[in-house]
Amino acid sequence: MTTTHSQFEIRHCHTVDEFHQCVELQKTVWGFDDRDLIPVRMFVVARKVEGQIIAAFAPEGRMAGFCLAVPALHGEQVYLHSHMLAVLPEFRRAGVGQLLKWEQRREALARGIKLIEWTFDPLEWKNAALNLNRLGAIARRYLPNIYGISSSPLHRGLPTDRLVAEWWLDSPRVRDAADGSQILVTTSAGRIDFDLTHSPTSSASNHSTESVQQHLRTKLLEAFAAGLAVTSFESAESSRGTYRLSIVDDLFDAITERSQSAADSIQPPPATISPS
Repeated sequence: MTTTHSQFEIRHCHTVDEFHQCVELQKTVWGFDDRDLIPVRMFVVARKVEGQIIAAFAPEGRMAGFCLAVPALHGEQVYLHSHMLAVLPEFRRAGVGQLLKWEQRREALARGIKLIEWTFDPLEWKNAALNLNRLGAIARRYLPNIYGISSSPLHRGLPTDRLVAEWWLDSPRVRDAADGSQILVTTSAGRIDFDLTHSPTSSASNHSTESVQQHLRTKLLEAFAAGLAVTSFESAESSRGTYRLSIVDDLFDAITERSQSAADSIQPPPATISPS
């Protein structure tokens, strides 16, 4: 399917040539070594197993961004794991990332898939604001250094700690976000504050950034072990950010129209899981 949003054409990719463009775009965005790049063959496989390779094209036909997702399982629950979303720097203020995510949702729901997950760096607060506040995702899992130390200059040799975003596609919370309405806010069960000036892409030293990362790791793992979930991000000042927390059971009562047993059918791995 092809859709047009202002100057961008959003369409699903099918050809090897388009997959080569995705690989080149990865190089431009992250500066990965070959060992960290997702190769063309993986895009071919994702297409074959009915994953998603969705791209945004500028008027001149250049690929401005893409997202890649593959089918996955939580027990018997089928969902999509969105492994990568990349947008060229010159298009990042044009809403390309949101266009790609909403097309992911539309296509997934058309196939009866109700959940998409992906990982994001908790230090990258702009991504947190997009995922939690604009898309309506939640997070209740923390993966320390899940990808190992990457070759990207943007990551600066820091541990690749990630939050797991859960995007319940047909929940009232996400439907509100899709309609541009106020996202349902559940009762706050706590907050985690941190310094916004220490993202991996900031000019702060690696030592000070890793200290903030360790603070977030400790506090988020404690919160998730206590049955809490991250539901929103706030930035009251230019240098301070806050993750708002909600009780998981209350959250699922509020954001789903399924029974509690259905909401609990996806059991996250322990919050302290480490990569093998």
